[in-house]
Amino acid sequence: MKHSPEFRSKREEEREALKNTTGYKLWSVMFTLLYPFIAIFTFAFSGIVMVFSGISRVLAYLFGGLDAKR
Repeated sequence: MKHSPEFRSKREEEREALKNTTGYKLWSVMFTLLYPFIAIFTFAFSGIVMVFSGISRVLAYLFGGLDAKR
């Protein structure tokens, strides 16, 4: 939200100054380019965790009753 110059806070001025730096621009471009890869990795990793969680539940169900039968 942009205020008129007489009502701008020092923090708003600092933010505007930071947006003009090379680092900020580089970060913005890299984040935009890499976001699809980050999203795909997150989706794939979540799927892998879900599969292993399912395997763990099945094994716990199958072998969890062994101690109770002794």
